[in-house]
Amino acid sequence: MLNSLRSRDMAHHFHSQTNPRRHETDGPLMITQGQGCYVIDEMGNRYLEGMGGLWCASLGFENERLADVAAAQMKKLATYHTFNHRSNDPCADVAEQVAELSPIPGSKVFLVNSGSEANDTMVKLAWYYNVARGKPAKRKIISRKGAFHGSTVMGAALSGLPHMHESFNLPGLNVVYAEKPHFYRNAEAGEDEEAYCNRLIADLESLIEAEGADTIAAMIAEPIMGAGGVVTPPAGYFPRVREVLTRHDILLLSDEVVCGFGRSGHWFGSQAYGFVPDMMSIAKGLSSGYMPIAAAVISDHLYQTIADEANRIGVFGHGFTYSGHPVTAAVAAEVLRTYREMDIPARVTALGRRLFGALEASLASHEMVGEIRGAGFLAGIELVADKATRTPFDPALKVGALVERRCRAHGVMIRNMGDVISICPPFVMTESEVDQLVAGIAAALDDALSQLGR
Repeated sequence: MLNSLRSRDMAHHFHSQTNPRRHETDGPLMITQGQGCYVIDEMGNRYLEGMGGLWCASLGFENERLADVAAAQMKKLATYHTFNHRSNDPCADVAEQVAELSPIPGSKVFLVNSGSEANDTMVKLAWYYNVARGKPAKRKIISRKGAFHGSTVMGAALSGLPHMHESFNLPGLNVVYAEKPHFYRNAEAGEDEEAYCNRLIADLESLIEAEGADTIAAMIAEPIMGAGGVVTPPAGYFPRVREVLTRHDILLLSDEVVCGFGRSGHWFGSQAYGFVPDMMSIAKGLSSGYMPIAAAVISDHLYQTIADEANRIGVFGHGFTYSGHPVTAAVAAEVLRTYREMDIPARVTALGRRLFGALEASLASHEMVGEIRGAGFLAGIELVADKATRTPFDPALKVGALVERRCRAHGVMIRNMGDVISICPPFVMTESEVDQLVAGIAAALDDALSQLGR
């Protein structure tokens, strides 16, 4: 046992988003193999992966086509950089495909390695753009309570989640937070969706007025808030946000790390919710999680201003060693070709109908289920102690974590964010596997109900 992979991991691996002391006792779940939409642990147990790993394995966990592309590129050109006017074939290929799919006019694609880096890049570009326009005081970034935008210093500052800030002693980075657009949890008594949206927009206007529009560079927002609880905006929210920001000369940055590449039933979440951003960040689905690659996609208008400023200085002083890495870019380019061949928006729409139909039929009346929400092939289930009053469970009970564990016992992987169960399955899942996934969650909820003595 002392020489097992699990023991070695416990001895040396400092895990992400984990309680280290608990991990010293409980250890990791060691996943050793992927087969289609399933992953297999070191004991041979199979789990239907309902979260695509971390919102990303759109093509499942084994794909020979992508493996062959990666191997061929490793043999042809295993590594190179994109500094100082260098590039490579896969880099040009993936940038072109992203630009063709992008809803942003005249898109330019800045390749990076993670969603966190893409969001950092968007913020730096927003600052750079305003300096180039002679408006260096426009530095503040509006984010939203409950948002998740990454784990770098800037990404964590943008994230409106307390655990991303507590004890890290983050520097002041001029981030201010608008309200989380969560109708189910935050609407006032008697307030319909339209009135709630009106209040959110009024609050945003008040925030801008209080901070001063001439001090605000941009607002960043996920079309659907992922780690914040799979929160979908009220109808009409984003077009109205777009209008407010444009009127105040504030950029709109769309964090498409989770929503991008079909997840919402459209190529990008901004299309699902009717707005055109000035920039967007993409990652996860860009390579189906097979390789670490991401990008900031920017409008031609911004690019032209930024390029003029860089020309004045003599160089654009931003980038990463692995930006446009040939192997990661080759895999991402092949993933995008695969998506287009599959007509991913249409496939996701059909799978989403099956998923939400099954969730409604199996779980809507369950006494622990307060709301089922989402779009496309992305869903959240909010657990409550009382359906009628929407009263949440006492956080100390850790009900969501209990349901997550019971799901695993039934051969299903999901993720809990507190007492919200999130579902983000691979696009290669069959309808029968969708039904199996929902059946496993239903059984886990019944187990949890029993353990809670209800």
